[in-house]
Amino acid sequence: MRIGVVAPSGRFVRDSAQRVAAIAAAAFPDVELVFHPQCFREDNHFAGTDAERLAAFVETANDPAFAAIWFARGGYGACRIAEDAVAALGAAARDKAYLGYSDSGCLLAALYKAGFPHVAHGPLVHDVAREGGAAPVSRALAWLAERSPDSLEPGLERGTAYAAFNLTVLGLLTGTALEPDLGGHVLLVEDVSEHAYRTDRALFHITSQPQLRRLAGIRLGRVTDIPENDPDFGVTSEGIARYWCERSGIPYLGRADIGHDVDNKVVPFGVF
Repeated sequence: MRIGVVAPSGRFVRDSAQRVAAIAAAAFPDVELVFHPQCFREDNHFAGTDAERLAAFVETANDPAFAAIWFARGGYGACRIAEDAVAALGAAARDKAYLGYSDSGCLLAALYKAGFPHVAHGPLVHDVAREGGAAPVSRALAWLAERSPDSLEPGLERGTAYAAFNLTVLGLLTGTALEPDLGGHVLLVEDVSEHAYRTDRALFHITSQPQLRRLAGIRLGRVTDIPENDPDFGVTSEGIARYWCERSGIPYLGRADIGHDVDNKVVPFGVF
């Protein structure tokens, strides 16, 4: 199978592409990874201009030769192209799987809202740059190529609808044209490099939305690299999640095995 790689957000580097290609060649010989040239372009913060990133995604997603789209990295920028990108997709794009997390959540949200059936939160190509990065790459390829159950977040239950997002990204896309209907879903969230008060504020915002109060529950992934604050916020991330779930009436359903790290597991959107 052929998997197309595009970079809708921040800059990507050839070294990561080469390392991932080597892992794929050794462990998944039937997989051909195709990195769109746009992945290696630069325009200030971004992997090319908005127009270049939009065109690369639409071109690859609409190409019936590809069975899946794997997002190269996060950062920032997907929100600038997501609405136009999904509007330009045809029937061939609907059959594909789409995998990523972090800033890619903007595209995942828009795709899921548009009814695309194979959308998942999971490792990015650039995760190979982390220490131990071969593990998330292999996990992602196993899901994309084989739908391996070993790649999945272990708490998923049959018959339940799920979605997963970076908490900050979800907070920013809530109320926009990208927001999908998550009523009845169990929502898994994770975050990185945010002060505890920002996590508190993000969960206030999300749990205060009338449409999100129809969630079946929230599970908290890892919240890591929390900057120090003076004075200390004094509440753990889980304590914050429990507080806002109790305030809003959304059930708190415990922890989730997702995060900005090499242990990040795959969460397909929709009914499992």
